[in-house]
Amino acid sequence: MTFGRFFLLSLLLLAGFAYGVWRGHIDVPPRWNPWAPVGIRLAPNFLTTYKLRRLQDDRDLCEQALATSDLDYVAVPDSTPQAGCPVENAVRVRASAVRFNGAFLATCPLAAAYALFERHGLQPAAQAVFGQPVVRVDHFGSFACRNIARSNRRSQHASANALDLAGFHLADGTRITVARDWKGEDDSARFLRQVKAAACEAFRVTLSPEYNAAHHDHFHVDMGGFGMCR
Repeated sequence: MTFGRFFLLSLLLLAGFAYGVWRGHIDVPPRWNPWAPVGIRLAPNFLTTYKLRRLQDDRDLCEQALATSDLDYVAVPDSTPQAGCPVENAVRVRASAVRFNGAFLATCPLAAAYALFERHGLQPAAQAVFGQPVVRVDHFGSFACRNIARSNRRSQHASANALDLAGFHLADGTRITVARDWKGEDDSARFLRQVKAAACEAFRVTLSPEYNAAHHDHFHVDMGGFGMCR
């Protein structure tokens, strides 16, 4: 068999397998099924990014995904809180396995990505460095109808597709902030660097104090753009 025929046959077999999975004729575990909802409790894999993207325009799929998370949330109707800044397929996140300094509005992909980040990135980092969990997360908000600084392009905040993470409280009362602890060399700084690395895995974009002075006191995370970890 020539290489060309072998390649064509492989493509046909792969296409047939994918069709069988899609139609439900071939049973595979949900975490390996591209058309199954993203499972927040399951360890992320190479399909997770694709599955998160599918949540953007599908409220039913969003509900299925978030039902597997620890988020305390309520779905909100599509609206335009401020002229020029519509918010679609969003939820208001009130709490999770941690408390927040305030509820925040988030698109479904952002909420699901945060839930993955908290379970598979944030809490493992806290346990690895401090041997205890994070019990509260402080943020600077999500929705803000504005452009990117010095730009004519809308910020991801303008559609509630971004969140600014500022600080973390441990079970023993220790408070760690990006503003105070990022530049250190102690456990708090090491923890924050692990948190940033975990955020880069969960979100499409993660911007830290390494990016520019505007981010000296928070991690900006969002689900837009083509991917950036700075």
